[in-house]
Amino acid sequence: MKNYLFNLKYVAVGALVSLASCVNDDLPEVGDLPDFTGPTPFYSTTDVSSSEFDCDDNEITANYDFNFKAGSNLAVNGTMYEWTITPDTEIDLINKDLPILEQSIANADAAVVGIQSEIDKIEFKIPCETDPAKVAVMQATVADLKVDLAAAEAARTPETIATIDDLNAQIAALPAGSLNDQEVIFAFPSPGDYDVALKVTDNLGKFDTTEKSFTVLQAIPTIPVPEIGEAGFEDGDLFDGSGDGRDSWRSPSSSKWGSVFQINNTSVEGRLPEGFQAAKFPADGSRVGYQEIEVTPGATYVLTYFSTVDPGANFGDITVSVINPAAADLAQAQLPANIIASKTSDNTATVQDVFTNNAITFEAGTLDKVIILLTNSGAEGRLDAFQISVKQ
Repeated sequence: MKNYLFNLKYVAVGALVSLASCVNDDLPEVGDLPDFTGPTPFYSTTDVSSSEFDCDDNEITANYDFNFKAGSNLAVNGTMYEWTITPDTEIDLINKDLPILEQSIANADAAVVGIQSEIDKIEFKIPCETDPAKVAVMQATVADLKVDLAAAEAARTPETIATIDDLNAQIAALPAGSLNDQEVIFAFPSPGDYDVALKVTDNLGKFDTTEKSFTVLQAIPTIPVPEIGEAGFEDGDLFDGSGDGRDSWRSPSSSKWGSVFQINNTSVEGRLPEGFQAAKFPADGSRVGYQEIEVTPGATYVLTYFSTVDPGANFGDITVSVINPAAADLAQAQLPANIIASKTSDNTATVQDVFTNNAITFEAGTLDKVIILLTNSGAEGRLDAFQISVKQ
């Protein structure tokens, strides 16, 4: 029986070999089938444009640059690309590797580039500043930074210099961007509507084209982020290195608004949300914080801060409000018509010395200034680490 099974197995194997030998790849419709799939082109874009405006929001420079990257449904066969732009007048083509090499130089020369960037930022702000004392401080800061810049340039190592020279040589050797590049940066001459077509051809000669309308929008000034003085209530936080942590928060009249808050100090790092000082409001509600900040009409902002109210037998709360500057005193600031936005936190579920994060969203409307008003009642409250951002 064993011999019989053994022989039967080899008969079956022999039959399979015999059948396989009958298959001929040269016969029609036998073997590998030809690939009749053609390319389906598509492309993606990335905005790499830049612009600069002066203090009066007049455009200084604007580069309307966009990175276009071609693709298709075929991972291998999409071998040739052809871009067409209408209208194509004065459109420059930039090699996609240029920004990469320029960033590599900035990374290699980080110390020098970082200091120069700070100098540029301050020098740009100086003509916009109207306070002579602030201008003097800014000019002195620039002078100090220029000393640091010279030292950083002198401290470049031979390796760093060689790396920068090599990268600059690579930039000089870069070919110009081409309409046949899979990825290229189009530098549009101005805002407007353009038709961008992409033709993809595979290695079998099959091709297809896609075309879309592309709109280049006019550059607009960036909405500046308002400045909150002594936002963390730390000593020495004013522009000239002075301040007791609350000088920016004093009202124009203590008889109309109330006396400025107290300061809560700690020597333990990490006990407060930021630094070693926080604003403290006694339980009798007699202290306030008042600060006017500049805003951009029509913009929307998000104001964030940390708060805590001491738990205890007495109910207590603390309120942060954004007030219309038309309010002339604390009583008027509490009228609904003058409250732009506000948030109140109480001690019904608080834990001693544990701060919670809060956020208030508000719209500037037609105003170019608003008041940040800090008040409390019933129990001691504390605030810390204010920040403001433009809501995009």
